[in-house]
Amino acid sequence: MFDRDRWYEIWSSLAKNKVRTFFTAFGVFWGIFRLMIMLGSGNGLENGITYGLGDLATNSVFMWTRPTTEPYKGFPRNRRYYFRNDDIQALKDNIPEMGLVAPRLEGGGRQAGNNVIYKQNAGAFNIYGDYPEWNKIDPAEMVQGRFLNANDINHAKKVAVIGRRVYEVLFEKDENPIGKYIRIRGVYFQVIGVFKPKNMNFNFGGDKEQSIHIPFTTLQKVYNYGNIVAWFALTSQPDVDVSVIEQKASKLLKERHSVSPDDHRAVGSVNLEKEFKQMTGLFMGINGLIWIVGIGTLLAGVIGISNIMLVIVKERTKEIGIMRALGASPLKVISQIVTESVVLTSIAGYAGLVFGVLIMELIDKNLPEPGNQETMFMHPVVDFQVAVVALAIVVFSGVLAGLIPARKAVSIKPIDALRYE
Repeated sequence: MFDRDRWYEIWSSLAKNKVRTFFTAFGVFWGIFRLMIMLGSGNGLENGITYGLGDLATNSVFMWTRPTTEPYKGFPRNRRYYFRNDDIQALKDNIPEMGLVAPRLEGGGRQAGNNVIYKQNAGAFNIYGDYPEWNKIDPAEMVQGRFLNANDINHAKKVAVIGRRVYEVLFEKDENPIGKYIRIRGVYFQVIGVFKPKNMNFNFGGDKEQSIHIPFTTLQKVYNYGNIVAWFALTSQPDVDVSVIEQKASKLLKERHSVSPDDHRAVGSVNLEKEFKQMTGLFMGINGLIWIVGIGTLLAGVIGISNIMLVIVKERTKEIGIMRALGASPLKVISQIVTESVVLTSIAGYAGLVFGVLIMELIDKNLPEPGNQETMFMHPVVDFQVAVVALAIVVFSGVLAGLIPARKAVSIKPIDALRYE
């Protein structure tokens, strides 16, 4: 293996036709380079989506009412109905597998025009009536102050937690908003906190930074919503599929509101656990496709090397005959040719791997920090173990590329090889 003459032979053989050697090696270089770029890009896409989910509870389901599509118990089809406050306790009492229950009510959206005022500043923002549990399902980082608590709900306090963009519009820079009063649709609320979202890729209801949370009970009383609930956010207990919660909650709510159990459109829902599993499966499929395409490109380069090695063997037929006549064993001839193939593929593959990883690292360094902005691409780097596997594939491919020419070389009888012109 470390015979100097042997390595000199390998170098001489490859250097005889530099252009041919270069373009042959370039096929392998391009295959592994392309594989690294695709793997890094796939990781960047997956990292961006995962980062965008933040600490969002993926074991959750969101449910809301929709017009009925079937007549039931004397009620006509296309009937509009609403969830109610007593549904909250009913869900807790009848579904033991359930974790958190977070009802929500909308108090007007940004499309309605300026609905929030502070001194001479005004803006149009999303207003939500929430329970403290909402911040456990879709967490936000508190920049200042605190989020809603049980005392705010029980006493229907006129307090508000505002998004960071709301603060920027209504307040002066560096002004402390805590304790200040803002007017929401004509009613004054005291600001108790400023938040920034932990995820931006899941906006259930609108831009989170341009949202205001007030106590659920306060919104119902102040704006005359009665006991209406717009939708529920529900989570499952550990090790319980949230689909179980979705099915049981849908059945229970239909029974309580006289909706046909066969009316599958009357209760709308988004199952985050199901969506997350589908997304995970999608990324697995993308990675599988990347490996198939990358290895296919790499094999094309390896086949090129195998063909070139066949040409080299043909050019060196007389030389091989002399080696055999002088007592060289078939194994030595095979190892010589396979070594040449492995050296060529390994150098080209390693160069492609290094350049591919380097480019992805440079892209990663020059990508802006996502902060709390919505992002779909982040940290497009290649895992070290994946790079090692790819390099091992290159070396193994080099062995395969050299075996066919090597077997052909030893199949020629020494006497025929010596007569070859």
